[in-house]
Amino acid sequence: MATIYDIDTGGRPPALEAVGLSVHYGETHAVRDVSLQVPANRVVALIGPSGCGKSSLLRCFNRMNDLVRGARVTGEVRYRGKNLYDEGVDPVEVRRRIGMVFQKPNPFPKSIYENVAFGPRVNGFDGDLDALVEESLRQAALWEEIHDRLHDSAYALSGGQQQRLCIARTLAVKPEIVLMDEPASALDPIATQRIEELIYRLKEHYTIVIVTHNMQQAARISDYTAFLYMGELIEYGPTEEIFTMPREARTEAYVTGRFG
Repeated sequence: MATIYDIDTGGRPPALEAVGLSVHYGETHAVRDVSLQVPANRVVALIGPSGCGKSSLLRCFNRMNDLVRGARVTGEVRYRGKNLYDEGVDPVEVRRRIGMVFQKPNPFPKSIYENVAFGPRVNGFDGDLDALVEESLRQAALWEEIHDRLHDSAYALSGGQQQRLCIARTLAVKPEIVLMDEPASALDPIATQRIEELIYRLKEHYTIVIVTHNMQQAARISDYTAFLYMGELIEYGPTEEIFTMPREARTEAYVTGRFG
């Protein structure tokens, strides 16, 4: 049985809870019996060496593994008291409430405006679309840079701007939780800093789970850190403790750079 770590959720129900979660890709056991709570309005970082199961675990939280051929998920992911893997749960609705930002910016081949407006339109939004687009771009710290270019191609933006556009696109459908899979790994240091500053501000309104290979980044922006190794959750707790007073020898070896 996996260790269940006690996390201070501030007296509120956790935004997400994994219970005995495992992932198989064919014969490969990628995630092994992981149980953890994600507190609301906090940033949780998933760290560990390549191939340790970070992204596989992240994709469980909004059923993106459903789209991977040969993937099999067992255990539970609880959101608002319901297991997201129960029969009858609509994975499309899950992904609306729990959005995803990917490693590389992936804007649609549309204008900046249409990138942000696309999701709300598909979901039947009937309010002031212009105001929603502006709000989403402001939340993504992009509005001031591109407000006079809304009808230009999204491909005309820099890499960092494209990633913030993808964040705005995710926010436009009003999720409660945002998952980020190494959102700054393809960006230069200045663009990375902007993404980190944005993540720090966004937790006021959203719960964020981020996968990162960059331990300094995890230390800078996250409230809680989970260290995974060979598919197992080795340790999970407040970020400061994980980086300064880890309880597990493997965690200490990883965060001090002795392996990984």
